[in-house]
Amino acid sequence: MSQDVLTTETNRRQLQQIIASLSDGVILLELDQSILWANEAALTMHGISRVGELGHNAKEYAERFNLRYRNNHPLTADQYPLSRVAAGETFSDVLVEVTPAHDEERTWVHTVRSLVLTDRNGDPESLVLIMSDVTDWANAEQRFEKTFNANPAPAVICRLSDLRYIKVNPGFLEMTGYSRDQVIGASTYELDILEKAERKELAIQRLRDVATIPQMQAELRTADGGSKQVVVAGQTLVLNDEDCMLFSFVDMEPRRKVEVALRQSEERFAKAFRLTPVPILICSTDEQRVIDVNQAFLDTLAYSGDEVLGKTVSELEFVDDVAARTRLFAALVKSGRVDRVDLRVRKKDADLLECAVSAETMVIQDTPCYLLALMDITERKRTELELVAAIEEVMKDASWFSRTLIEKLANVKKVNSPQLPSVSFTELTARERDVLGLICEGLADKEIAARLKLAPNTVRNHVATVYSKLDVHSRSEAIVWARERGLFSGVWGSKGQR
Repeated sequence: MSQDVLTTETNRRQLQQIIASLSDGVILLELDQSILWANEAALTMHGISRVGELGHNAKEYAERFNLRYRNNHPLTADQYPLSRVAAGETFSDVLVEVTPAHDEERTWVHTVRSLVLTDRNGDPESLVLIMSDVTDWANAEQRFEKTFNANPAPAVICRLSDLRYIKVNPGFLEMTGYSRDQVIGASTYELDILEKAERKELAIQRLRDVATIPQMQAELRTADGGSKQVVVAGQTLVLNDEDCMLFSFVDMEPRRKVEVALRQSEERFAKAFRLTPVPILICSTDEQRVIDVNQAFLDTLAYSGDEVLGKTVSELEFVDDVAARTRLFAALVKSGRVDRVDLRVRKKDADLLECAVSAETMVIQDTPCYLLALMDITERKRTELELVAAIEEVMKDASWFSRTLIEKLANVKKVNSPQLPSVSFTELTARERDVLGLICEGLADKEIAARLKLAPNTVRNHVATVYSKLDVHSRSEAIVWARERGLFSGVWGSKGQR
């Protein structure tokens, strides 16, 4: 054996001993592309235990292992790192995914570089392939990539070494209208996301210091030449061993549109509230405390604003009948609204107004409120009462009313709109119902006393109690009350028909 051969063999043994314990994988090849040797790390990176399982040469290796780039593009046999180094090519940091042909469920990610060893004359003597297992890093990067792309918040990643964007997610593209090609590779000077930030100088300083950029409002240019109101923040991160800044955004445009629409709606309501000639009061639902009134309310009831605002409805006592006020708010609690209910309203000077009150539940600045609109129907009521009074004056005794006249009188007195809940017929005692029935027959107090075998004073007391419970003031009103509810219809006007 020649001295050169001995020297070569000695060098190889020494080289193998040096690299056997390295964490990097090393594969040695002969100049004829045959695989000579591999260390333990290289075998582990391929999921095998013997050098022979790699294949005899580069061709067999390509048959046993499928290689593809990270974009899933497969490598042809002559693109395999083994083939390239066997061809004498030197390269560095080639990133490939390695999958055994017989087990496609197992995959490793290797970063590979080549080395050509030469003899003392500079001629190639051995070929070396050096690889590192970066599977964990690749998996983590893949998870980050999926999370980044799936994040609904618009985001871009800027590489700080040259201030160029290296990643963008669909949320940012959708928000701005840019294409991916318009963003990736562009510099922050070409697409300045901090151009109109409210604290731009602070953001730029944090960018230089590789420090977190706090949330701040900004105006972001869009692809169509317009702009969007956003909130932007920056978070530092290391990506591919390089310092980067992750910019995330909140699109404030939908919120701004809602706020504009709400403000316009509130302005329209305020104008209508102030200018309407109908008296309106707004109070809270819990304490019924007055929040606001319009000028028509103040003018109609002769109050000043200071005398009304902040007071409760009960403190103002502008609803004359406490029971009616209680029924009004009970109806609002139950159904949320009432429509044209008759109430007597007391002015500051104690004059009474007949009003038709409509009320609605609403929310103002997150506070549940009642809005009460008062329509003055005093003149209409006065006309009706004068007509009824004239009829009652002419016909003192209800027994003179014919059925036809009773019905016409009922139509005159009947309110054309729903009333507040009132006493029901079943709330009268049995004796009071008897008395009401005889009133509807047209009997006078003495006749009722004789029919029921009661003292006249007792009958008068029963009649007064019936009037009080029904909230009526005369026999004709009691007859109308019963007629509206379909009571005693078979006996109305029996004396008047004679």
